[in-house]
Amino acid sequence: MEKESFEDENTAAFMNRYFINIKIDREERPDLDHLYMDALHAINGSGGWPLNVFLTPDKKPFFGGTYFPPKPAYNRPCWLDVLYSMSEYWKNKREEILQQADTLTKHLQQSNEINFKPGFRVHITDEDLYNKSRCKSIADAILKNADKKEGGFGTAPKFLQTFSIQYLIQYAHLSASNEYKEQPLLSLQKMIKGGIYDQLGGGISRYSTDKEWLVPHFEKMLYDNALLTISLCDAYSYTNNELYKEAIEHTLNFVTTELHNPAGGYYTALDADSEGVEGKYYVWQKNEIDLLLGESAAIFCDYYNVTDAGNWEHTNILNCSKEPQQMADEFNISLPEFKNTINNCNQLLLTYRKKRIAPTLDDKILLSCNALLLKAFCKAYASLQIEQYKIAAIDLYQFIELNFIAKGSILLHTYKNGEAKLPAFLDDYAYYIDALIALQEITADVKYLFRAKEYLIFLEENFSDEDHCFFYFTSLQQKDIVVRKKELFDGAAPSANAIMCSNLFYLASIFDHNNWRKRAEKMLATMVPAIENYAGSFSQWAIVYLQQSFEINEIVITGNNFMQAYKEILGQFIPNKLLLGAQKGDKPELVLLKNKLFNNDITIYLCRNYACLQPVYTIKELLNSIK
Repeated sequence: MEKESFEDENTAAFMNRYFINIKIDREERPDLDHLYMDALHAINGSGGWPLNVFLTPDKKPFFGGTYFPPKPAYNRPCWLDVLYSMSEYWKNKREEILQQADTLTKHLQQSNEINFKPGFRVHITDEDLYNKSRCKSIADAILKNADKKEGGFGTAPKFLQTFSIQYLIQYAHLSASNEYKEQPLLSLQKMIKGGIYDQLGGGISRYSTDKEWLVPHFEKMLYDNALLTISLCDAYSYTNNELYKEAIEHTLNFVTTELHNPAGGYYTALDADSEGVEGKYYVWQKNEIDLLLGESAAIFCDYYNVTDAGNWEHTNILNCSKEPQQMADEFNISLPEFKNTINNCNQLLLTYRKKRIAPTLDDKILLSCNALLLKAFCKAYASLQIEQYKIAAIDLYQFIELNFIAKGSILLHTYKNGEAKLPAFLDDYAYYIDALIALQEITADVKYLFRAKEYLIFLEENFSDEDHCFFYFTSLQQKDIVVRKKELFDGAAPSANAIMCSNLFYLASIFDHNNWRKRAEKMLATMVPAIENYAGSFSQWAIVYLQQSFEINEIVITGNNFMQAYKEILGQFIPNKLLLGAQKGDKPELVLLKNKLFNNDITIYLCRNYACLQPVYTIKELLNSIK
């Protein structure tokens, strides 16, 4: 529409004469995007982008749509006809429009209070809140929508749905139910071997247009790659399968190579198209590969399913359907020799690809996305014990604290060209608090917990709803939005309220803050019916519920040289844990550190709800105690 209509002189002249035209970057203002998308759903029964909404002068919506062609087509009116109709309505039926806008705004306010069918908002008693059989039912509900052959959930277009994958991995581990591990691991394997994943440069695209993960929408988002990394870390910690380790390293190499701002922080995305053609940067002709790789072309093309005919629009999207050992056997070479050949070919093609015109970079630096990446760096360090990921996490934390703070605990949302702007939203705060918790866990430095506490106190004062249960997406101080929304569903990124529920539980235990614990339980109890009935839409809530139902392992390790043992604990797959490490003189005011021995010897405490078992002295003893 931008090319067809907004840049057309006649259309632009009409728009400028009769309307005040406001273009919004939906990633800079997700609050407006969410609100007016809800309005569009109420008007038309469906939504999508481009999102075009007509507002009264006080910003209340009264009409909207998605794509309007420059001339009538596809049973749609053209954009100029829509503009003319709206201007005529405004001149001749203004009172009717104002009444319609008021009615629609009231509907948005009421639906904001419901969020899901009112019949499901039933009271869950404290005695019935945590129930391991309910965790099994949630896992079964997620699996009902699973694609057992190709992995993932539902049919095309297929999104990553990493929260459902994480839930199933964690449930399989915590319940020792091996039948639940196959689907999430299959899903990750299919993704990272498919065309949706950049086999040369690393990084995953937003979604697959087919159920086989072959043809992506080629846009690469920072948040998708952070969330994929987090899921891969769970998979690697659970299985020790090298495939997941390689994918973690490959994905983070893409992020740090292609999306890193030299001054700090990480850019939002790479566009899907270059030279006006989607995917052109990433696809190959077979004769092109033959020329570049010579004798190695045969083994490369066999492995990545490259043919003369191509697999998409007469070109080839690289993807793998054979195992490396199978390929080595077919070509009668050793597995290390095969891997070395493929790696060399990948580097040759990657070098050649960099000479092409690259997709455009979206060079905004968003706090929410960078907070998810900070969490991913922490998880990668814990899983792989590679020091560069801890360094990257600390560097990113320092960049955020230096550039995204307006004052005190007030954060900003977006940064570009040396300037941060716009008040931060709930997801910015929620993801960042979660990342600070993860950063403390890999460093054993509790200063990050005290910083998280400051942000949580600010959130409670400025984002809480009237019932002091959930959090609004926008701050109390933000005055330029007609309805403050409460986002409870998972979208492409996890529900910020679900992440806040987890944060409240964690920090309540750290600081012995009973009101935070009660609030988290109130949030979770309210959501249980929705989790049970729509597990795929509330998977992040389900993860919080799962971990609380299996109880949190509060692990404290003391001793003057505790870090080596501490790192060993990080490498274990204990998804429902809280981890503190301390030596003499370290913040004993934290409740979990009180009445603990602080001497030269490594001493490990396992507690639940502050009740501790007798201390143990080896990681093996700790794991046995957890079991």
